[in-house]
Amino acid sequence: MPATAQIDGMDIVYEVIDGGPGRDWVITPGGRFSKDDPGVRELGAALVERGGRALIWDRPNTGASSVCFRGPTESHMQADTLAGLLRHLGFGATVIVGGSGGARVSLLTAANHPDVAAGLGLWWISGGVLGNIMLGVHYCGGSISAAWRGGMEAVAELPEWSSVIARNPDNRERFLDLDPAEFITTLERWMVAYCPCDDAGLVAGLSAAEAQRITVPALVLRSGSSDYNHPTATSRVIAESLPHGRLVEPPWGEHEWMERQAARNTGEAGGLFVRWPLVAQPLLDWADEAIPS
Repeated sequence: MPATAQIDGMDIVYEVIDGGPGRDWVITPGGRFSKDDPGVRELGAALVERGGRALIWDRPNTGASSVCFRGPTESHMQADTLAGLLRHLGFGATVIVGGSGGARVSLLTAANHPDVAAGLGLWWISGGVLGNIMLGVHYCGGSISAAWRGGMEAVAELPEWSSVIARNPDNRERFLDLDPAEFITTLERWMVAYCPCDDAGLVAGLSAAEAQRITVPALVLRSGSSDYNHPTATSRVIAESLPHGRLVEPPWGEHEWMERQAARNTGEAGGLFVRWPLVAQPLLDWADEAIPS
């Protein structure tokens, strides 16, 4: 059942899927999507069929958790929150997995909080010039423009924030309590992190030097050749940059991301993550081999 933890002054909504004694996992979805999106909970259940616990959670700015606008990037803030949540729940070193934005949060969690990480499972890693520029505009552009035009009232009325306010009505007051100028400064800082102009940067907020400090085993699923949001090249570079990274073929075809996007845009049931349970078996096989129990 869902529960709420107070982490760094925020309400963080989470659920632990308990399969008994075994390995600990945490799954982070992408975008600003909730743990309740189809496929996330199902992946957790598949990972603990033979024992263990799987944590699924609503990051700050998603689902029923609090909104939060601080930190060098949104992903850094979410990674810090995840580390705090894992410690709060008494999880030991955990296998941290996720796709798209969830892969970025997973990487930053392992880089900045090595005590909570036993391993990394990553897929749909965002990158590339087009992909990064689109992310910066998608995550930050609308809110910055609204704050300029109408202050925090206008931001709170944006459709992109309607779900987090509906699911946690206190979030509306959290928006209104923010200073518009400080909010704009924060989101501009977050937006710059997506600028694909730093050759040392692998993904937004993670430098090549920081990636080298991630010493846990890491399984990276190769991204599809048609996916400009999560380019094949980015998945290869990440796997090569992590000291114990391993690149493997994904359990779906070359056009998985594009097909899931198209299905979502046409209203087809399922959503972006509906086939994530297919990742469970590759993750389990790799973890049994690479991560001490």
